[in-house]
This record gives sequence, C-alpha cells and structure tokens, in this order.
Amino acid sequence: MSRSLLRGVKSFLIHILLVGGAFLMCFPFFWMLLTSFKSPAEVLEVDTWLPQPKYYMQTNAGEEVQVRIVRHLDEQQVEVEILRKREPLRVVQLSDLATRTWLFSNYPKAWNKVQPSFGRYFFNSFLIALLTTLGQVLTSILAAYAFVYFEFPYKNALFTLFLATMMVPQEILLIPNYLVLANLGWIDTYAAMIVPWLAGVFGIFMLRQFFQQLPREFYDAAVIDGCSRLGFLFRILIPLSLPPIVTITIFTFLGSWNSLLWPLIVTNSEHMRTIQVGLSYFAQSEGTEWELLMAASSFCILPLVVAYFMAQRFFVEGDTASGLKG
Repeated sequence: MSRSLLRGVKSFLIHILLVGGAFLMCFPFFWMLLTSFKSPAEVLEVDTWLPQPKYYMQTNAGEEVQVRIVRHLDEQQVEVEILRKREPLRVVQLSDLATRTWLFSNYPKAWNKVQPSFGRYFFNSFLIALLTTLGQVLTSILAAYAFVYFEFPYKNALFTLFLATMMVPQEILLIPNYLVLANLGWIDTYAAMIVPWLAGVFGIFMLRQFFQQLPREFYDAAVIDGCSRLGFLFRILIPLSLPPIVTITIFTFLGSWNSLLWPLIVTNSEHMRTIQVGLSYFAQSEGTEWELLMAASSFCILPLVVAYFMAQRFFVEGDTASGLKG
C-alpha cells in the first residue's frame, strides 16, 4: 500500500471521528431546539423527533385548546378529544380546526412565564458580564505588561504566587468572599457580582506568555523613537496581541454569563437575578413543561452562540496574525 493511500485512509478515519464527535456534541442542542417547538403531548412521545401537525379549536368560552382527532366521521366532520382535559369527545367541523406544526408561541410564553420577565435577567447578565470582562481584560493587560517589561523586586516570586492561586478551588473561597461582601453591605447588589472578578490570573498568565514571545527590539525601538511606556502599550503591544486579548475576552464573558453559584449566593431579590439563576428557578417551577424549558434554554444560549461565531477566527489565528511571521 502506497504512502499516499495510507495518508488518505488516515485522513478519512480522522475526519470520521471528528464528524462523529461533532455530532455527539451538537445533538443535545438540536434536541433542545426541536423540543422548544413541540406541544406538551409531543414532548412525551419517544418516536417523535420533528414537530408534527397539531390541531386547535375554539371553545364556547373563547379559549383555544389543542385537540386530537380520534376518527373521521365523514369528509367534513371529525370526532376530537381535548388534550389535558377530562371531557367527553366532541364532533366538530374539520374546517373549524386550526393546524400548526412549529409552535413559535412557546418562546413568548417562556419569556413572560417568570416575574420579572427574562428581559430583566438578560439585562443583569449582560451588564455584569460586560463590566467584568472589561475590568478583567484591562487588569490582565496591565499586569502582564508589568511582569514582562518592568523590573521590580520579587517579580518572579510574585508571579509564582499568582499562579499558585489557580490551584485553589473557588468553592473554598465562597464563604470568606461572602463574609467580606456582607461586611461591606454589598449583598444583593451589582458590585457583589462584578468587583470580585475584575482580575483573573488566567488572563495575566496567558498575556504574559504572549508578551514574552514578542521581540524585545519592538520595545527598544519604541523607546528610542521617544514613545512612552503607555504609548508602547496602546499603540504597539495591544494591536499585536489582539488574538489572545479577544480569546480572554470571550472566555471571561462566557464564564460570567454562565455563572450560577456565585450570583445565586449573593442575590436575594428577583430583580437582581442573572439569566442562569432565573433559568434555574424557571426549571424548578416549570420543570414539567419541557417545551417551555427548552425554549427558555434556547434564547439563553443565543448570545453565546452569536458571540462565538463573531469571534471564532481569533481562536485559530497564530503568531502570523500579529505580524511575527518568520
């Protein structure tokens, strides 16, 4: 067997594994989306993957209810059963039944099912994630810049201490952090969910490693040309470091948006809940209505999907994106 054929077989097998892995990763999301458009009866049917046509009729009280056709009496009349109600079968005109397949109405129902609505939760999560991301990116850039281009006593020891904090589980710090915030009177405020996360060791470590790979001649040339330290940082260093900066931005935003435990601990009132806390309470109160729960889950992850597709190219860009080719 020739080498080219072996490479082709190897490439084919690798692609098969990758496609299979991608399918396994994406399958729960497809199921979630499909379920969000189904009726309560369809959700419980194991063999029903795609939403099927559903029939609705108006009652004498003006209420729209979902029905199931039991049998056709003739070309114009059918015998129907009202779902979720113990009532005798009814004979209605086939033309009086409204047919729907994809229940887009599940989304506004889920949106307004909680008080306050998910709009308030979205606002809280977006505000907290935005300010947390801005603060953490700024502190990471400044700290990494200082560790690489400044000389001060015990620099390496301090950086090692920073790295050591990454080994400490966050759960251990929950009670001390909570007591500090309680003494400051910050419980159930935005400050409690933003200030503790304005600095992150991971971002500092990642940018420090990237800054160290840049040629020192960039800094020396800038100083010779009369550029200040801040000028070098904002005019030269940051533009060259966009890929890792955007990566840190995305990771920080995702982490803040998906945070559940900390906002759950430091918030009490409903209007301070984040999207994940609101979704958790929604699942507890509406757990049996799977179609509404899946609809709520779908629009909760939508901002993350949009943000990823907008910035995905930064995850694959290497040193060539920063002008360091060769």
